Amino acid sequence: MRIVLFCENRYAIDILQPIYQEALRQGRHSVLWYIHTPKIKSYTLPDGAKETNVMQEVYDFKPEAIFVPGNIVPYYLSGVKIQVFHGYAAEKKDHWIIRRYFDTYFTQGPYFTSHFEASAKKYKDFEVRETGWTKQDWIFQHLHDYDEEKQALLNQYGKKQIVLYAPTFSPKLTSLPYMKEELAKLLKEKDILLLMKFHPLTRQEWCDEYREWAKSQENALYIEASENVTRYQMMSDVMISDTSSAVYEFLLLNRPVITLNTIAKDIYWENIQQASDLLPAFDRALHDPSSIDKRKWVVDNYDPHLDGHCCERMIAEAEDYIQRHGVPEKRKLNLWRKYTSIKTFGNVKR
Repeated sequence: MRIVLFCENRYAIDILQPIYQEALRQGRHSVLWYIHTPKIKSYTLPDGAKETNVMQEVYDFKPEAIFVPGNIVPYYLSGVKIQVFHGYAAEKKDHWIIRRYFDTYFTQGPYFTSHFEASAKKYKDFEVRETGWTKQDWIFQHLHDYDEEKQALLNQYGKKQIVLYAPTFSPKLTSLPYMKEELAKLLKEKDILLLMKFHPLTRQEWCDEYREWAKSQENALYIEASENVTRYQMMSDVMISDTSSAVYEFLLLNRPVITLNTIAKDIYWENIQQASDLLPAFDRALHDPSSIDKRKWVVDNYDPHLDGHCCERMIAEAEDYIQRHGVPEKRKLNLWRKYTSIKTFGNVKR
């Protein structure tokens, strides 16, 4: 199968890496990475990976399957166009918007599957298959890779736990303006090492402020945006955030989360309305039985596919789609969607 891994944004590369590795393992696929360089300025791909930033080359490759973690893919490309999502943030409205660019949606777990199956019945032009999410395969394979690094940090700072502060970048949703003083209190009261890892799109002034503040604290480390947040999630015992898809990724490790003013309608962790409530929420998140039960619900419903075979299922489902329907020559869209596709990615000679 000729596969295109479609990267409009930098985060897509990390999401699609496990599919690339599975395709290599199977040994019967040809894989091309598309990197949208107007948005992605710096990146690293595995040695030997075939890549292009020219849409004409993607078209000429004649893909049979295109895996997309973003919201849009050129309608004029051949291949089954597959939405694999860029996280678990069900509270964000754009997570549920059907933009008509995709032939099939590969969902993470029962909660998402039921919602998109309802949309599929309404629109009648795409399918839904529950596979689990790509990054769970990476986590399955690397869950204990950072155990020694974690223990070394705890020994270095003489602490018992690592707490990760990973807020969103959105000025309307982020906790960054309110959390610094409460984090300082947490450092004084609890036997923790604080890691701070911000989204790459976070305002520079906030990054600079917290970077300098970390230097003044004995037990706080600022992690640069270029680092992969998943590594630090796997090293941490507790996460503090707000409205971020990283919350769900951390909950799926069955570890406690505290948020400030999340916009999520359904909350399965400790959410506080005032930053000053951080300390008592920290204790509840660690020890309260109801908090533990809520985390289990997220695992069971958001993504129970923690067996390391999500990408294997994705490739199998893509092949099954092609076997049943053939390779789509293009995606039928209205004029506005076609215009948006061409405006974003340009046109090709057909």
